[in-house]
Amino acid sequence: MLEMEQFKQDMTAVRAMIEEIGKAMDIDHLKEQLMEYQEDMASNGFWDDMERAQKVNQRAHGVEARLNHFAALNAKADDIEVMMELADEADDREMAAEIRADITAIKADLEQLRLTTLLRDEYDQNDCILALHAGAGGTEAQDWTQMLYRMYTRFAERMGFTVKELDMLEGDDAGIKSVTFEVSGDYAYGFLKSERGVHRLVRISPFDANARRHTSFASLDVAPVIEDSGAMEIRTEDLRIDTYRASGKGGQHVNRTDSAVRMTHLPTGIVVQCQNERSQIQNRETCMMMLRAKLAELHEKERQEQMSDVKGEQKKIEWGSQIRSYVFQPYTMVKDLRSGYEVGDIGSVMDGDLEGFVMAYLAWLNNGDKEE
Repeated sequence: MLEMEQFKQDMTAVRAMIEEIGKAMDIDHLKEQLMEYQEDMASNGFWDDMERAQKVNQRAHGVEARLNHFAALNAKADDIEVMMELADEADDREMAAEIRADITAIKADLEQLRLTTLLRDEYDQNDCILALHAGAGGTEAQDWTQMLYRMYTRFAERMGFTVKELDMLEGDDAGIKSVTFEVSGDYAYGFLKSERGVHRLVRISPFDANARRHTSFASLDVAPVIEDSGAMEIRTEDLRIDTYRASGKGGQHVNRTDSAVRMTHLPTGIVVQCQNERSQIQNRETCMMMLRAKLAELHEKERQEQMSDVKGEQKKIEWGSQIRSYVFQPYTMVKDLRSGYEVGDIGSVMDGDLEGFVMAYLAWLNNGDKEE
């Protein structure tokens, strides 16, 4: 069978990827770690400290899931090679088509797993909260903010994440002034933390009667969702809580009661607000979740700034600075200004195809570590 040589080359590459990922994951260490967790969980009095027990249990499940995923990919590679032998002996064209599809699928799965090996920071596995804000420029900037919101929603769909809108302020004529939303799924924060910063758009404005080219800006904040384990203390006396009547969409119940909540953390000046839940109690709970996320983000920012002092400008992460340019005219290009990664198909990017940017950012970040 003519295709068999190509299949063999593909599987050689697959086996090399599996070996590379296994080394990056440090499989032997993960097995030892899981054994330690299981011994701890089987010990007397383990559940006496419920907070610690839940944390250990969660970590054990996470390690076990990664080991099972890696083992399943190895088993899948074995199955493909058995199918190749059978197809070659029987000269089965239908089986060849199935093999081709399986090789494509396992390569995609391996690329995804390889990406997670680069996600090693404390909160990378967590859900996250994103907040988009339109920059100066009125309607043009607000339309750009809405375009970005759609882009990240599509990206979340591609990754199998779920999106929940928490707060939105619509634009005066079009678009949105700001939107806060939660993205939930394995490694949601790890995948989306690279998007934090200012996004710049260059295009012929549809809102300009003279069809002039405009430059617009929108900023994105990304913060990890932190469970209320008690480790992050937020004192009641440090909070100012205001309630107000929600505006915009949400139905009669939302608009007739003071259900919206704005929470200010006085020591840091951080402000969060939520009006999308149906009750004030629910909005308060969501605000506390958002505040914990913002405080974790602030802690991470301080850590990154300390790293930049030690490692110099190359590794420095400019929080809130321009990270990416999207050019619609006179040519089409999206370019990340940190990693240098660029794409000419702007339509696919706006439809949520961001995996290349995420991978390039993580590689850039990890290369900076290695050079030190």
